[in-house]
Amino acid sequence: MKKPDQAEFYVGSYSPEGEPAIHLCTLDLASGEMRVQSETAGIENASYLAVNSEKNVLYAVSEKDEGEVYAFAIDPEAGSLTELGSRKTEGGAPCYVSIAPKGDYIFVSNYSGGNINVFPVNADGSLQEMSAEVRHAGVGVREDRQEGPHPHSIIPDSRGSRVLVCDLGLDQILIYNVEDGKLTTHREIELPPGSGPRHLALHPTGKWMYLINELNSTVTVFTNNEQQGDLQILQHLSTLPDQHIAGSDDTGADIHVSPCGRFLYTSNRGHDSIALFHIDPATGLLQAEDWQSTGGRTPRNFAIVSGILLAANQNSGNITSFTIDKDSGRLIPTGNELELPAPVCIKAL
Repeated sequence: MKKPDQAEFYVGSYSPEGEPAIHLCTLDLASGEMRVQSETAGIENASYLAVNSEKNVLYAVSEKDEGEVYAFAIDPEAGSLTELGSRKTEGGAPCYVSIAPKGDYIFVSNYSGGNINVFPVNADGSLQEMSAEVRHAGVGVREDRQEGPHPHSIIPDSRGSRVLVCDLGLDQILIYNVEDGKLTTHREIELPPGSGPRHLALHPTGKWMYLINELNSTVTVFTNNEQQGDLQILQHLSTLPDQHIAGSDDTGADIHVSPCGRFLYTSNRGHDSIALFHIDPATGLLQAEDWQSTGGRTPRNFAIVSGILLAANQNSGNITSFTIDKDSGRLIPTGNELELPAPVCIKAL
């Protein structure tokens, strides 16, 4: 049981099947200190996690050649996990899992398989047989990274009537209608060639959507018309400082809007930083403000937990914590770090 001045979060990591892959951790909200509370093995390369709204089920993808998605029951007192079973994703390297607003379906994207999945959810959170699968086709302009489709994330809208899929290989956001666990194509949003769309973040007002593009290290701002299922591009902006000369290691990774809606953060691998943007409250447009070193290498994922930003540095095997200045949004290092092997996803409990 967590204390009043603590928060709990799960970490997914790259690990062999026999070693711990999901770690339950505590965060001291006063100091930013982190500790491991318990660990779960039995799943290989738990690269992305999702926790349902009732906080009693966790889903995790197993990023391997023959991909799987697992369901775990969460102990209400200890937060420990008990496996409820798994399903094959019929694709390689699943890298994202999300949950429908009603909790009745989960969605999975398979990076190397080029396919996306829908799985109905039982009352206990376990998964039924796959109800829908769509395989993307095509290529992008980058022969080294866009030789085929690479769905990198799949995110339901607030009503659960559509999902938005960022395909890094096709430079597209593909929007699908969801009805009775089936998918039909609704719309395709084109990005500049070589962008490599990766993850999305919705503004708390619902007015704007923000996209991190992996390959050219940019963020794209859209107006968001959820009723029509449409995104209109407003702005493209680099996630790197003007003076930085981008190299092959520089790739965008993750993106989040602060709960207050005033700040946007993105993670830069290679530059190994979190970029801060101020959001214009009238237009949703961005202004670059600051870059904070993550204190490690390759920040693939980060999360905002009760006013503290946690950055998962994959290649240096550490998570670092930062307090968020309420007025400026700037990140202030707490000086704390938690060593974990190849942490790649953080989800608050």
